[in-house]
Amino acid sequence: MTNELHRRFREIGSQENDKDPIVIVKYFNPSGAGTWYATEYDETTKIFFGYVSIFGDWNDEWGYFSLEELENVRGALGLGIERDMYCGEKRMSHFCPKAVS
Repeated sequence: MTNELHRRFREIGSQENDKDPIVIVKYFNPSGAGTWYATEYDETTKIFFGYVSIFGDWNDEWGYFSLEELENVRGALGLGIERDMYCGEKRMSHFCPKAVS
């Protein structure tokens, strides 16, 4: 988490009433299944709220996930979860239209 990301989460704040929230940061598993789209972040608890896609459409859902857990995951070849540094902010509908329908 960069200072810029902390600032953006604070600026945008709660998006609970937005049917198509802004994804501020995207994380992914480079060696397997898993993408995490973060729309909110609590700096005190280091907990995100967002959309999680692990095993395809049947298991995708909105919910909470921990920065600490993402940092501690080790997959194939010892690779960890990575932040998509080239993603940029986009509405959730850009990534997964069914998440906002």
